[in-house]
Amino acid sequence: MALLLRSRLLKSGGAARSISTAAWWRHVEPAPKDPILGVTEAFLADASPSKVNVGVGAYRDDNGKPVVLDCVREAERRIAGSLNMEYLPMGGSIKMVEETLKLAYGENSELIKDRRIAAVQTLSGTGACRLFADFQKRFSPDSQVYIPVPTWANHHNIWRDANVPQRTFHYYHPESRGLDFASMIDDIKNAPSGSFFLLHACAHNPTGVDPSEEQWKEISYQFKVKGHFALFDMAYQGFASGDPERDAKSIRIFLEDGHMIGCAQSYAKNMGLYGQRVGCLSMVCEDEKQAVAVKSQLQQLARPMYSNPPVHGALIVSTILGDPDLKKLWLKEVKGMADRIIGMRTALRENLENLGSPLPWEHITKQIGMFCYSGMTPEQVDRLTNEFHIYLTRNGRISMAGVTTGNVGYLANAIHEVTKSG
Repeated sequence: MALLLRSRLLKSGGAARSISTAAWWRHVEPAPKDPILGVTEAFLADASPSKVNVGVGAYRDDNGKPVVLDCVREAERRIAGSLNMEYLPMGGSIKMVEETLKLAYGENSELIKDRRIAAVQTLSGTGACRLFADFQKRFSPDSQVYIPVPTWANHHNIWRDANVPQRTFHYYHPESRGLDFASMIDDIKNAPSGSFFLLHACAHNPTGVDPSEEQWKEISYQFKVKGHFALFDMAYQGFASGDPERDAKSIRIFLEDGHMIGCAQSYAKNMGLYGQRVGCLSMVCEDEKQAVAVKSQLQQLARPMYSNPPVHGALIVSTILGDPDLKKLWLKEVKGMADRIIGMRTALRENLENLGSPLPWEHITKQIGMFCYSGMTPEQVDRLTNEFHIYLTRNGRISMAGVTTGNVGYLANAIHEVTKSG
């Protein structure tokens, strides 16, 4: 009977059904290209032998080649074949999370000893931010998030797709190429009490502009007055200055002032584990009982997303940070990466000044981290690409990782040519 009914349906309406199903996805338009990934695609398609890519957000050595740290290779050697491929717990590697918390909160943190931090392994920093955004939506459904202008573009996508309303606050001052501190403080004061703010812990992306220690103290004070919640996105700890302790100063200031913060950490940049997607989301709680509850809810949010985080990258991190000799090697190597970036900043500035550029370039060396917010206009960036085969995003963000001793002179000359008229 069922077969007969199916046969009749196909005879009577088969054509219509075929048309209907074929039309399911006709309304889907191509998504806009990611502005950063689009730069790399254009660079790869360029046949010019003098082409330069200063758009990529990944570390390169002085030959422009990707780097795998020696400490990572040694950690991989130690773990190869030694463990099975079973699932990690939903919260991830306990050892990796423990070592990661020490890095952010301090080796002897009382918060860690008192078990007041809820923390789970995440899919790098992006996953940590998304998990927090979903947590915010579920447990503070009427709240919104304040995001700096500018910020890493994906921050907007993350909170948008978590259905959290967004507001912005002043951060960058285009005229000085520095921090618009007065406007930032005004926005913090004027935001409704108890607002959520996204802050970059160090090496602000894309500007490379960080508050000073005194400014962080004032920001923390104003957050305390208003009862705001700070989520720190810390993607560059150690990579910014070469000193993980120094790069965590903003977080430590907030902790000293008694804030219950959130922190999104990543090992993409500071260990070069871009493709391993190793990160951590942590949240300071009132007591151990609350931390247990919060962690359970973070795990429940992760369950329908990806169930369990991957194991290999977590093993690399826990092996490096859990071994005194490997950790010492990592600290040496991450400082080496930071020092190369700092050296390229100095070289680029000196080259521009030696060319007689009428513009001030102090901001190149005042900014910190992987990116330099050059101040070039989109039209000037277009000229760099079209005339000199130099690729970067149209907001003028230069990835200093793409600058080498071999191309810094060429890059400086090109920047001078497109900016010397004003």
